[in-house]
Amino acid sequence: MIMKRKGIKGLAFIAAAGLLTTSCDLLKDVDYAVTPDPLEMHGDSVKVKVDITLPEKGIHKKAYAEITPALGTHALKPVTIVGEKATANGTVVPYKAGGKVVYEDVIAYAPDMEVSELSVTGKIYKKGKEKGKIEKTKIADATVVTPLMVAKDFRVIYASDQFQRVTKEQQLADIHYLKGRSKVRYSEMRDDDIASLDSFLTVAQENPKVEVTGITITGFASIEGEEDKNNSLSQDRSNSAKESVMEVAARKKVANEKAQEEGTFNTIAKGEDFKGFKRALKDADMDEGDKDAIMQVLKMQKTPAAREQAIRDLSTYLYLDNNVFPAQRRAEIVVNYDLTGFSDEELKDLSKSNIDTLTVEEILFTATLTDDLNEKLRLYNEAARLYPEDHRPVNNAGAVLYMQNKLTEAKSKFEKANGIKENAISKNNLAAIAGVNGKRDDAKALLSEADGAGSEVDYNMGVLNIQDGAYDDALSNFGSEASFNKALTELLNEDVAAATSTIDEAPAAETAKGYYLKAIAAARQDNLQDIVSNLKSAFAKDASLKSKASKDREFIKYMDNASFTSIVK
Repeated sequence: MIMKRKGIKGLAFIAAAGLLTTSCDLLKDVDYAVTPDPLEMHGDSVKVKVDITLPEKGIHKKAYAEITPALGTHALKPVTIVGEKATANGTVVPYKAGGKVVYEDVIAYAPDMEVSELSVTGKIYKKGKEKGKIEKTKIADATVVTPLMVAKDFRVIYASDQFQRVTKEQQLADIHYLKGRSKVRYSEMRDDDIASLDSFLTVAQENPKVEVTGITITGFASIEGEEDKNNSLSQDRSNSAKESVMEVAARKKVANEKAQEEGTFNTIAKGEDFKGFKRALKDADMDEGDKDAIMQVLKMQKTPAAREQAIRDLSTYLYLDNNVFPAQRRAEIVVNYDLTGFSDEELKDLSKSNIDTLTVEEILFTATLTDDLNEKLRLYNEAARLYPEDHRPVNNAGAVLYMQNKLTEAKSKFEKANGIKENAISKNNLAAIAGVNGKRDDAKALLSEADGAGSEVDYNMGVLNIQDGAYDDALSNFGSEASFNKALTELLNEDVAAATSTIDEAPAAETAKGYYLKAIAAARQDNLQDIVSNLKSAFAKDASLKSKASKDREFIKYMDNASFTSIVK
């Protein structure tokens, strides 16, 4: 038997198979060219392509051969090569000219294929009778399994908080007026909302976390009366309310400097409050038919004067004058202020001593202030207890459990969070669980529903793409971030230079797997020095990789090289 090997990985391996037959002249000098050699696993399977070449007079006119390739112990589909006058189903090869048969098959990858070979056996027939055998002949090495290096580091997403250190707040009060008047009555200044304003301004003066940014006072008039007079009246009311607020601020016990400054105030005259009238009428204790009739009459009037007269002509005018119009005769006081919340240290202290006083946003934010996973988990569980209607604390507790490799508990949390509120973040996280557990179809379905939840969704899909052998899709999903999996994908996509650059920039650059990947890249560039250097670094961090390298078909060309063998022993 004559075996011919040409070149290294990526080039066709050509073997001239010796034939042990009872009639050697029936089939002779067959060449097998396997591409690639060694064979490669991609997307859970191994593709086999063999160019079977027969020379002139390589097969007898009345003979045919059944050839069966095998990958290790796994038989592939047979191929039948038929002489030009033989009666058999298969590919006919002319006797005088010879020819080539292209054989292709795909087989599901099995672990025992990693260190194996592609071989052929077969039988030769003439006139339907067996006349000889093709003894088992190796035609290629198998199998490169570099895709199995994929890091199944599926990423989970923490639901974000809406915490704001400084929030925009308002303190509200009203001053009501008698009909046609703009003077502030003493009784109005004793109302609860003015008392609350008094207390607020006192606190604002003393509390550095409260900063008054402006006070807007808007004056209104009821819709009965002359329009011009009402416009003027609403302005007078806003001015008198402003003076009253400044008087409150000037009290000795209040002494709020900001609220005594002219520049703090903005007075607005709104005139007749028709919107307010409609709201008050809707809430009034009167017959619905009367309400509709009133609105219909008002809509029919084309001028303010006509509307004024129509109002006075209503049979319900006295009711409106006593029960609806008074609420419109007012000035609205809005004190705008910035409220600075707890500091980081205050939040951390309160989360331990009095967490019940914190909002869900404050607790979620506090969890971001620590790297201690157990403390994060405590905070998220407490937030879930205090705010059971919010899915975010439950989801985030699941994310912590995932990081702690407590996958069953994490999955339960993600499912609960998605049950509270169906959301893309929890679906991404459930996809991560499915991916780690090898349920790729489930993971893909969940990720399709998680679109838009974050870059983690794309990354997770990229990991699945590698496992499927869809390397272009994986690169698209990985984007510009340098990661081990992106470098692996570039290598598998035959862009060795890009793979080397990416792994050097990735966090995994100086890990055992990072160095091992760079050794493979060096092997594909025929750089023995870098192979040895990187493998030494890899072994220093993980000695178990010696065993892998000693049989890895990526290094098959170097397995008789002293520099290589000395480091993998």
